[in-house]
Amino acid sequence: MAKILVIDDEPSVRASIEQVLKLAGHKVILAAEGLEGVSRYRTELPDLIITDIFMPDQDGVETINQLRKLVPQVPIIAISGNPRGDVLSVAQQLGAVAVFEKPFSASELLSAVEKAIKAS
Repeated sequence: MAKILVIDDEPSVRASIEQVLKLAGHKVILAAEGLEGVSRYRTELPDLIITDIFMPDQDGVETINQLRKLVPQVPIIAISGNPRGDVLSVAQQLGAVAVFEKPFSASELLSAVEKAIKAS
């Protein structure tokens, strides 16, 4: 199974995603915001990244930009609980392989994760 980095400032969202992914057999690495997420990417080298868009300190769009500079090929899934404007489409333009508005189902997430892993 894959090693997946989850970046989200909401502890309950991180825990929920972690549980879903672990039950599916994946190894999960957690980060509470974008700067920590980029740092964890460098040390852990995950196969896939799931990042929230709106976070304090460094938002998901900037995080995606930094990760794309580090490793253009890593699949990224963007999520947002309050997708203002076209922020999720911006994430797609930056290379997110899938985008989700919170709340989303475990099956939707797992389907996107499996598809992204197979495509990479």
